[in-house]
Amino acid sequence: MKFVHGSASERYDVVVLGSGAGALTAAATAARAGKSVVVLEKSALLGGTSAVSGGMLWVADNHHARRAGITDSKKAAAEYVRAVARGRGRDELLDAALAYGDQMLRFVEEECGLGFIFLDNFPDYRQDLPGAVEGGRTVEPELFNSREALGDLKEHVRSDGRAPFTMQEYENWGAFTKFPWDALSQRQADGLVAKGQALVSMLLASLVRDGAALATGARGHRLLTDGGRVTGVELETGETFLANDGVVLATGGFEWDKALADSMLASRLYTMCSPPSNTGDGLRMAQRIGGQTRGTREAWWAPMSVTGDARDGQPIGTLLRFERQGPGSIMVNRHGRRFANESQNYNDLARSLQSWDSPNNQTLNTPAHVIVDHAYMERYGILAHRAGQPTPGYLVEAKTLEELAAKINVPADNLVETVDRFNAFAVKGEDPDFGRGESAYDKYWGDTDNQYPNPSLGPLQTGPFYAMEVVNGAFGTNGGVATDGRARVLDVDNRPIEGLYAAGNTTENAYAAGYPGAGATLGPIMTMGYLAGRTIAGQSADYSPAEQTESTAELVGA
Repeated sequence: MKFVHGSASERYDVVVLGSGAGALTAAATAARAGKSVVVLEKSALLGGTSAVSGGMLWVADNHHARRAGITDSKKAAAEYVRAVARGRGRDELLDAALAYGDQMLRFVEEECGLGFIFLDNFPDYRQDLPGAVEGGRTVEPELFNSREALGDLKEHVRSDGRAPFTMQEYENWGAFTKFPWDALSQRQADGLVAKGQALVSMLLASLVRDGAALATGARGHRLLTDGGRVTGVELETGETFLANDGVVLATGGFEWDKALADSMLASRLYTMCSPPSNTGDGLRMAQRIGGQTRGTREAWWAPMSVTGDARDGQPIGTLLRFERQGPGSIMVNRHGRRFANESQNYNDLARSLQSWDSPNNQTLNTPAHVIVDHAYMERYGILAHRAGQPTPGYLVEAKTLEELAAKINVPADNLVETVDRFNAFAVKGEDPDFGRGESAYDKYWGDTDNQYPNPSLGPLQTGPFYAMEVVNGAFGTNGGVATDGRARVLDVDNRPIEGLYAAGNTTENAYAAGYPGAGATLGPIMTMGYLAGRTIAGQSADYSPAEQTESTAELVGA
């Protein structure tokens, strides 16, 4: 174990296990209330899954939208989330996430110094459901100079390995071939970070200002109890940390424990992109003292390809976004046929990968293949690959569709027929089979410079053709320890376990099986972290700027 900030003590007011956005929000909220806090991270780097995410937050009826004159309501958002969640989940959690989402957002901005970009035109993922809006519920972190804010601590923060660009810029630029790479390299040289790394770095900067202790290489093993109350934690090394007021479990999901994933998840998980340290530690610690578990069948599903990327020495999947959403690409199953709208949100598309193919109903659609032609490759490339470069191992290249079909083991007649039918409609901007390009979300991630009528659609006409395998992946699991609406861990009889709180992918998610929009992971996760911190500190969940201390007022420039 190594303290990367602050000094070791045997006792703190609050002990937080994990260092993702949920953990750090709980820690920062408690620290702002004057509590002594220690954050214990299992891996060698701070930030967890949040640090390698897009860093976006989905917060309905937020103050940024109100200032922009965008009409929204928590009632409409609740109707929408319940529809997206397919009737699953508990009202107590959903209501808490929606009721206090904007309270959390204002708190981290005004008290902790976080800065966000308001995305007024980022559509909810399911435009076909009641209560959806075409923009105003998503924010993302501003670019942040972590070198200036964190100094040497910056080197202990996890990175996604990508250049510092915002998701708003990603949408504006589209394919990676259009990115200003020299300018992005200069940002990196200047110490700027973006997306999830920026979000985590801002929260860490708040904790540093408030004197919190931060340790890495500290894996929790067992919760300490006295008379039914959780009083601290014992690490795998045998070291103990006592907590006067509460312990927060926020150790991530269980996706990297294959036995747990295979036994609990509803569908097979082929790959993931989270840190390999997510092995269900918090889940086990809660279970050992009678903690209740819920929602463990679900994950933050996403279509991914295995391209040789690694994290902490372990192979990880790569999320496919524009590669399947850009005009001139299609996705086919092992029968060489399309099976879904390729441009829809990643969570629902991954559910199609988990489904049985039709009409045969004999095999799953996983693995599938993204197919593009040479014209697409010249315009956009595929991930880091560019036209004219040697074809990487994760791509299959062939002069004709028939040859490509043979190489990826799909029926050639089916593939040719599929592409011909798709092309005939794509040049007209239509997809009568799966409705690709009809919703605001589909168009948002298309190419506005597309020569064809719909930014999401274009034909595949020019050889050589390329295929990339796609499998069912996930950002992480999102079920586990059950909590109430104040983030208190519940026992098997639905009673709060005194002194124990939880947030993040360690817990049952507030939106259950639903994925309402961009940031629907971190929005409720940080809200539950905020509620944990407020509850531990004995404060009302309702935040008012009047609570600011003198030092806080200086921080936010009041």
